[in-house]
Amino acid sequence: MSIILALLAALFASFTAILAKIGIKEVDSNLATAVRTVVVVIMAYLMVVITGQTEQITTVSTKSLIFLVLSGLTTGLSWLSFFKAIQIGDVSKVVPIDKASVVLTILLSFIILREPATMPVVAGGLVISIGTFVLIGRDKKKKKTSRKKVFNTNSYIFLAVMSAVFAALTNILAKIGIEDVDPNVATFIRTIVIIIFAWGIVLFQGTLKELKKISRRSYLFLFLSGAATGLSWLCYFAALAIGKVSIVNPIDKFSVVLTMILSFIILKEKPTKSTISGAILITIGTALLII
Repeated sequence: MSIILALLAALFASFTAILAKIGIKEVDSNLATAVRTVVVVIMAYLMVVITGQTEQITTVSTKSLIFLVLSGLTTGLSWLSFFKAIQIGDVSKVVPIDKASVVLTILLSFIILREPATMPVVAGGLVISIGTFVLIGRDKKKKKTSRKKVFNTNSYIFLAVMSAVFAALTNILAKIGIEDVDPNVATFIRTIVIIIFAWGIVLFQGTLKELKKISRRSYLFLFLSGAATGLSWLCYFAALAIGKVSIVNPIDKFSVVLTMILSFIILKEKPTKSTISGAILITIGTALLII
C-alpha cells in the first residue's frame, strides 16, 4: 500500500507543474503563486486535522519554530522562482533542473548535518548532476548564444537553478526544525509562512488589483495545481507512515520523469535528445540513491 501511495504522490506532484503552467498563462507569476498557496495551506491544515495533531501547533519549541519559519521563507523563494521559470520556459526542462536540488541537498547534508557520504549516494548525486547539465545543454543552433543571455535573471534556466538552491536550503532547515515536531504540523507551519510571504510580495508589487483580471479558467487551474500539491503531500506522508523512507522517498522523486512525460502529452512540448538523455540519467541517479 505504501508503494501505491508513493506513486500517487509522485503523480499528483507531476500534475502540480502541468496545471500551474496552464493556469499561470497571462497571470503575474508571484500573484499566481499566492493564489495557489491558499489551497495548499488549507490542504496542509487538513493533514494536521486528519492526523489529530492540532494541539501540537502551539507546543512547538522556539528553536524548531525559527528553523521552520526560515524553511518556509526559502520554500517561498523557491516557489516564486519555480513558477516564474515554468511561465517563461518549458516544464520538461525546468522541473528536472529544479529537482537537481536533491544533489545540493546531499552536499549540504554532508557539510552541515555531517551525514555519512556513502558510495551509492555520491554516485547517484554525480549522475543526477551530469543529467541536469545534459538537460540544459542547448541545441547546436543555440550554442552561439552568449553566457550573459543564458544566465540573465529573467532566464528560465537561472530561475530554475535558484529554485533548486532555495529548495536545497529548505530541506536542510526543515530537517533541523522538524526533529521534535510532527511532519504534518511542520508542513502546516511552513505553509503559513509561505502564504504570508507570497501575499506580502503581491502587496509590495502592487499586483493585488490584478486579481479581478484573472480569468475563471486560470483560477480553476491554479486551484487544481494547489490541490494537486496538497494531495501529493497527503499521499506522501501517508506512505511514510506505513512504509520505509528508503523506498517511499525515491519513488516520489520519480515525479520529475512523470512531469516530463505529461508535458509532452498535455502541453505538447517537443522532446529533444538532451531532454530525453538528461531524464534517463536523472532516473538512473535517483535509482542509485536507494541502493
